[in-house]
Amino acid sequence: MSAAPPHILVVDDDGRLRDLLRRYLSENGFLVSTAADSAEARAKLESFSFDLLVLDVMMPGESGLDLTQDLRRADAQTGAVPILMLTAMAEAEDRIHGLERGADDYLTKPFEPRELLLRIRTILRRVNGAAPARAVGAPVLLGGLLFDAERLELRGPGRTVRLTEAEAALLRALAENPGATLTRDDLAQRLDLTGNPRTVDVQVTRLRRKIEPDPRFPRYLQTVRGKGYALLPD
Repeated sequence: MSAAPPHILVVDDDGRLRDLLRRYLSENGFLVSTAADSAEARAKLESFSFDLLVLDVMMPGESGLDLTQDLRRADAQTGAVPILMLTAMAEAEDRIHGLERGADDYLTKPFEPRELLLRIRTILRRVNGAAPARAVGAPVLLGGLLFDAERLELRGPGRTVRLTEAEAALLRALAENPGATLTRDDLAQRLDLTGNPRTVDVQVTRLRRKIEPDPRFPRYLQTVRGKGYALLPD
């Protein structure tokens, strides 16, 4: 019996674009639902399980940025759904702002549908662990929290910290080389991030908020000045 196709929710107030993406992604093997705004998206998120959200930034009412931020603050299951943002804002700072809110990737409008398809498949490969660099040899302990790369979470006594797939991919890359310095370029390649190197810094900042007792003075995810980052687990 074949596995069910990945279920994608496309959220955009442009009806023509929603219909185009629904047909294109369906033709390429995905189960696709659509929503015209954040309110409709929230209703569908409560009723169905999705493997990925394709989310427009600029929408009437609640913006895609605000919805993303709220989902990342929500319960573990909903907040961990990967989010690919569609934005008409081409400036690097605008895209970084989306990543800071919790998006996993972004695509600037107008775009080629094939590029969207490639980015979706890349995100889903990371989520499903289809192409890890190599397995983490030993459990990674960070202040009493054990990193579970399969479940995308950190677990400890009476506490579970859910990671997004991008945060988990970053932590997994660093955990595979404990104590070693990985450059921003190394990490960008492992996370399939391109463009402005600050995108890696954004993911590091987000991860520190979840693993560090005080993110302003990191104990585990260290900056190696002029080189990159290193993980120093317990």
